[in-house]
Amino acid sequence: MNIRFVTKTIHAYLDYPVAIALIALPMVLGLGQSSPIAFWLSVVTGIAALALTILTDHETGLIRVLPYSFHLIVDFAVSVVFLAAPFVLGFKGIDFAYYIVNALAVLTVVSLHKPEVSEPRLA
Repeated sequence: MNIRFVTKTIHAYLDYPVAIALIALPMVLGLGQSSPIAFWLSVVTGIAALALTILTDHETGLIRVLPYSFHLIVDFAVSVVFLAAPFVLGFKGIDFAYYIVNALAVLTVVSLHKPEVSEPRLA
């Protein structure tokens, strides 16, 4: 039984709401209490995620110049940065929790990616 069910299409439709949430939630949640970097890391990542989504060759990409495999690599890198940031940068409280939860969510989505039939498998 294969538990990988996040298709390219599902991922594509998740990208815009996630990017907008990364931009808006720091304001809504009051991030940055332990460090201003906690606020700006999310906002800048959200803007970058929005640009990445616009440029990715998938269903919701507007200017499809970047391969979806590159998009997945960037998502994985973001999850690693989000997982490390609270520890390396000394985030506390809501700042700490926000990045741990987001790191685990992104890592879960990337891990559950279902390769397409013609798509080479990523290790």
